[in-house]
Amino acid sequence: MRQFLHNNSLSVVLFALFFFSLLGQSLTGHHELNQEQQEHGRPVVSFAEYLTTGHFVEAVFENWESEFLQMAVYVVFTVFLFQKGSAESKDPDRIEPVDQDPARMRDRPDVPWPVRRGGLALTVYSHSLSLALLLLFVMSFVLHAAGGAAAYSQEQQMHGQPPVTMIEYLGTSRFWFESFQNWQSEFLSMGAVVVLSIFLRERGSPESKPVHSPHDETGNS
Repeated sequence: MRQFLHNNSLSVVLFALFFFSLLGQSLTGHHELNQEQQEHGRPVVSFAEYLTTGHFVEAVFENWESEFLQMAVYVVFTVFLFQKGSAESKDPDRIEPVDQDPARMRDRPDVPWPVRRGGLALTVYSHSLSLALLLLFVMSFVLHAAGGAAAYSQEQQMHGQPPVTMIEYLGTSRFWFESFQNWQSEFLSMGAVVVLSIFLRERGSPESKPVHSPHDETGNS
């Protein structure tokens, strides 16, 4: 167990923080929704019921949507876009190991099975990271829309207005306001890391260039 935690401490800590934050969001969101329910003379909901409400689903997947979009865009853009001097970019003046043809490595005994198999399996595997992130983005986008439609419909009914379908909710300014307010912050943070890593350092982090590296050196090796 000690060796496992040592070798996987980064993912263990990040997922622990994720579950802690999700629990905190659900507890405080449950309290907030019940306050709103009481203010409008409606019955309160249990915690288990709250986890299926549009209030919770919308809030969760609205944020997941932007995060997975950010990572998918970042993974794809770093294939062919460069930032000279950034630790987050490939060097535009040389061929990187990630650009090598994986088919040439198929005879190595330790390569993943799609590399040995070749063909369609290798083609899909060569883009599997971006495909997975895009799929997670689409899933989160749909659940954001579904949860948002449910929450918006509940508000409409409180004010004597008809509910909306998910498709109708996609046409509202509220849905796109929720999306764009998250998207812009994600793209800003990515751009900030790309540029700041040219001039600033964090000793020991693979997301930083070595402290002694000159500003114009690209990559983190």
